[in-house]
Amino acid sequence: MKSSVILIIDDDPGALAFLATAIEDRGATALVARSGESALAILERLTPDIILLDAVMPGLDGFEVCRRLKRDDRLAGVPVIFMTGLSDTDHVVQGFTVGGVDYVTKPIVVEQLLVRLSAHMATSRMALRARSALDASGRHLLATDRRGSVIWSTPKARSLLDLDMEDDDVTVSRRAAQLRALMPDGRANAQKEAIITTRAGVRIRILYLGLVSGDELLFCLTEADESGAEGALSRALSVTPRESEVLLWLSRGKSNADIAAILGLSPRTVDKHLEQIYKKMGVENRTAAVRMAIQIIERL
Repeated sequence: MKSSVILIIDDDPGALAFLATAIEDRGATALVARSGESALAILERLTPDIILLDAVMPGLDGFEVCRRLKRDDRLAGVPVIFMTGLSDTDHVVQGFTVGGVDYVTKPIVVEQLLVRLSAHMATSRMALRARSALDASGRHLLATDRRGSVIWSTPKARSLLDLDMEDDDVTVSRRAAQLRALMPDGRANAQKEAIITTRAGVRIRILYLGLVSGDELLFCLTEADESGAEGALSRALSVTPRESEVLLWLSRGKSNADIAAILGLSPRTVDKHLEQIYKKMGVENRTAAVRMAIQIIERL
């Protein structure tokens, strides 16, 4: 437990002092919060190794605190242990439902608590090392639910998608829409990959790998190869890089709405790009543009 940072959240100052002393006696750093609101303020500034959370508190209770931090993919991997009364079976069930990994009953038995803290922190660190190893091998992965909300990701995947920018709801919403557009929906022409451009101008290829568990969809991220189909379209037709992206997805059977979601554009912007593309290609409709684009791509 040495060098670990443990956040304790409890509205009882006596319990906070007791637990903080027990934890610091083992060489760890104990941070304390007496309310759900103050805990969330602390979590905006740092990421602890584990959280010890009282289930029932006035104001924002422990269950709502856990729900909120599990919606934040920066904090979602932090294990949460709930503290609850001996006979509060419903609270135990609710704690697991909102994302807790374990629970301890009050009055707290310190030795049992310390063993649980150590075990869950070790498991969490192993998971983080595994994700970092995937990054080092060039496999930048993330998993989402069916809404496109990130469940977990390797550190590099999070950075590539600009999701390491705090409080940027616009980017998070745009990325979720782009990921949803790649999810299987039963269509024969459904696509499994997209190329997006990040804030830094880096072009990232997102590949849908498949369903890995009940409601967890896996994606792989790599830096896009500019010499591929988009580059060929750009060179052959004198279209801009963005227009070549739009045309590529058009050739793969995507609707204007799908293209907008994948590329993070408005449908009206896609319409305007297509107007310019048709003009540069010398064609009058979608079918002719798709036919010409496919002919160029097939020569690669």
